[in-house]
Amino acid sequence: MIAYIVRRLLYAIPILIGVNLLTFVLFFVVNSPDDMARMHLGEKRVTTEAIQNWKAERGYDRPLLYNAEADGIARVTETIVFQKSIKLFVFHFGSSDAGRDIGYDISQRMWPSLAIALPVLVIGLVFNISYALLIVFFRATYLDWGSVVLLVAMMSISGLFYIIGGQFLIGKLWHLVPISGYDPGLNAWKFLILPVMIGVISGIGAGTRWYRTLFLEEISRDYVRTARAKGLSEQVVLFRHVLRNALIPILTGVVVVLPLLFMGSLITESFFGIPGLGSYTIDAISNQDFAIVRAMVFLGAVLYIIGLILTDISYTLVDPRVRLG
Repeated sequence: MIAYIVRRLLYAIPILIGVNLLTFVLFFVVNSPDDMARMHLGEKRVTTEAIQNWKAERGYDRPLLYNAEADGIARVTETIVFQKSIKLFVFHFGSSDAGRDIGYDISQRMWPSLAIALPVLVIGLVFNISYALLIVFFRATYLDWGSVVLLVAMMSISGLFYIIGGQFLIGKLWHLVPISGYDPGLNAWKFLILPVMIGVISGIGAGTRWYRTLFLEEISRDYVRTARAKGLSEQVVLFRHVLRNALIPILTGVVVVLPLLFMGSLITESFFGIPGLGSYTIDAISNQDFAIVRAMVFLGAVLYIIGLILTDISYTLVDPRVRLG
């Protein structure tokens, strides 16, 4: 297992290098360092000297990928890509183009993101699995058919409708909780209830329907018929056998998502004014702050790779065939 993890980590290095290079190329196709300087200086008529000074202060005065004026290895090392990328691999994110410490911002903004993402994941997982098991228990009945129609309808509704509708109904019309904002103290729950509730409700359609499909596939297998032939009740068959054997695809979806919880929700945090990593990324894209965008893309790639490794490890815990293999 240790050798496998080490091998997967080594495979991750070229993936991260490729993601980093692609991020640089795509960003600088849209904006040149001169365009970035003009935007951040915020002046209608910016002098060439001011642009050069801004680029020199932030390391954008070098060539992007290849420095033809340098000698030897410096042709590669004295470039924007190398200078800005090498520190990312030791998780030194540096400063944003506006001068803020990116590492400090991430350490502060990850907690509001987790405060929303973790409850949405846990509550949504418990509710969706329970509802799916209920539907399968009453399969081929009006409850099953009606639930499928409801789930498909909920899947078809945009997430923005849930957000705007929830803000209007619960926040503006009923005045139960604030529409937006955040308090890092003990009163944070007032600002988190609505986005968490909307996050859970908006995920019921896709989540429950997926779990229903998994359970229906498992319930038609031979081991289920054998369990019924032994006289086991339908409740025992569902919860002890069907649910347990469906854990592998469930874990695939859950474990991969776990590391990405730190990244926050781009849309939810922006609409509710939550100072998390999602709104942090959106603001960076709007302000063309490439340093933050680069750091968040790299961090997201690292967390996704960790999630894949954790998924493979979790298989050994629920599937004896993997352990024996």
